[in-house]
Amino acid sequence: MKLSIIIPVFNEKNTVLALLERVRAVPYEKELLVVDDASGDGTTDILKGLKLPELRTFFHGCNQGKGAAIRTAQPHVTGDIVIIQDADLEYSPDEYPKLLQPILDGEADAVYGSRFIGDRPHRVQFFWHMVGNKLLTLVSNMFTNLNLTDMETCYKVFRAPLFKRLRLTSNRFGFEPEVTARLAQHHARIYEVGIAYHGRDYAEGKKVNWKDGVAAFYYIVKSSLSGKRDKEAAPVTDPTGS
Repeated sequence: MKLSIIIPVFNEKNTVLALLERVRAVPYEKELLVVDDASGDGTTDILKGLKLPELRTFFHGCNQGKGAAIRTAQPHVTGDIVIIQDADLEYSPDEYPKLLQPILDGEADAVYGSRFIGDRPHRVQFFWHMVGNKLLTLVSNMFTNLNLTDMETCYKVFRAPLFKRLRLTSNRFGFEPEVTARLAQHHARIYEVGIAYHGRDYAEGKKVNWKDGVAAFYYIVKSSLSGKRDKEAAPVTDPTGS
């Protein structure tokens, strides 16, 4: 079993090396698909200086957003399971075994790591961010008929054959509602597991803002109403991907 770990990076010079070290330490065969989204803080130079056997790096000429970075990596996936990993250390690679288990057990096609269930530790932070996340999840659930608790989570894990079939178009944080809609349209079996969350504040480099929340509502509606082709796709039922 080989993991393809997609890591979108933008202005993370203070955390990217520590993150890569922690990802490399997880005990699985893996490839690291790092996409630098035109960082301007020295991150690009750091990544260009790395020579790691499991690392493949891609560089955008201009800043396009997280969704665009994931789309850049999508056709280069060669593993069996795909994990989306932010570069800011808010989400710990120590959670990988828990996230992978439903797929390895043949029960799930995709797994979301929820910040709002379970007993894992969470940094106490922004009340209105929590309200916004839950509201976005609620509206997404209304359109997809899912019962997720954390649609906006970074930690999304997919069987690679399914992930490579998903038709993705969003550039920024619209990736989260769009990929959720696509999974629902493919009739994917989605599981959630509780994860730890070590959130940053804006002084530490947090990038999501209220404009991304407004855009997410747009992508919820757009992805749900523009998914006729995906709705007509055959249900995903083969856990082996063969």
